[in-house]
Amino acid sequence: MRPLILTMLALPCFALLLPAPASAEPVGCVSTTFRGLGLLNDKVCVDSFRDPKVDGVVCHVSRARTGGVKGAVGLAEDPSDASVSCRQVGPVGFKGKLKDGEDVFRESRSWLFKKLQVVRFYDRPNNTLIYLTYSDKLVEGSPKNSISTVPIMPWGQPATAR
Repeated sequence: MRPLILTMLALPCFALLLPAPASAEPVGCVSTTFRGLGLLNDKVCVDSFRDPKVDGVVCHVSRARTGGVKGAVGLAEDPSDASVSCRQVGPVGFKGKLKDGEDVFRESRSWLFKKLQVVRFYDRPNNTLIYLTYSDKLVEGSPKNSISTVPIMPWGQPATAR
């Protein structure tokens, strides 16, 4: 009985040690549908985030947000449309081993069962990071997706013409 209790207490502590997906910094929003008050309009919002396991890469994700009363209280289901764009902004360095399909960013899109995710792949033969955004639901997925590629280049070196 005692080992079970210790295990149950240790699991939440262990979960804190795992790398969490990045948190986003708001960049801005534009209203797309008038719903009476500016705060309740449907919007397209852009946030930026850094890959928690890759230095020198910043990503921007845009997605639609449903307004209205349901949107204001968090009960609306946001559309699955999203786009991601990532760029090298400094020398690239890996913090640990990269796993293909690893979560880099995750956000709830409804009060129940729907998430927007950005995952990373590393195309080793081409030395390129690939970021894929998609939305999923517990019952059904979404074919809507977007990718961004980041070819890893030497940083601080002048470009040479060939």
